[in-house]
Amino acid sequence: MLILLAFIIVFHITSAALLFISTIDNAWWVGDNFSTDVWRMCDTNTSTCTAITDQFNDYQSIQAVQATMILSTIFCCVAFLVFILQLFRLKQGERFVLTSIIQLLSCLCVMIAASIYTDRHEELHKSRHYNVEVSQGQYGYSFILAWIAFAFTLISGVMYLVLRKRK
Repeated sequence: MLILLAFIIVFHITSAALLFISTIDNAWWVGDNFSTDVWRMCDTNTSTCTAITDQFNDYQSIQAVQATMILSTIFCCVAFLVFILQLFRLKQGERFVLTSIIQLLSCLCVMIAASIYTDRHEELHKSRHYNVEVSQGQYGYSFILAWIAFAFTLISGVMYLVLRKRK
């Protein structure tokens, strides 16, 4: 049981780390001489970064991605804290339902963010305010990590749902 508990904790912390990295790091859309995410666009030739503001095309979509990624990260951290509290407060045989619900909300938020970015990426990268041509890029590792975090949070949410507290 202790090994299972350690695995669940490590899996949850890994999910949170993936969410933090994919939310913060500047690699959702990359090219030969630029990288961009939901916060800023950086030109690697001149080492300058431009914040993405309301002057950019489809800024509302970027704001939706920003908000849902932040919510996902917050939900994942709160789920971990609730799990630790429930670990000591639940009676034997009860399930970690509250932890599961919060973790599945995190899963939903990261799925919404990655889905919006996937759907709107062409419109997002057509703004004339970019310093370089960013439409000829490809998805970066932060975007891929967001989808991996979706899978991890989904799996851990289901694990919490079926997990019972044992001695």
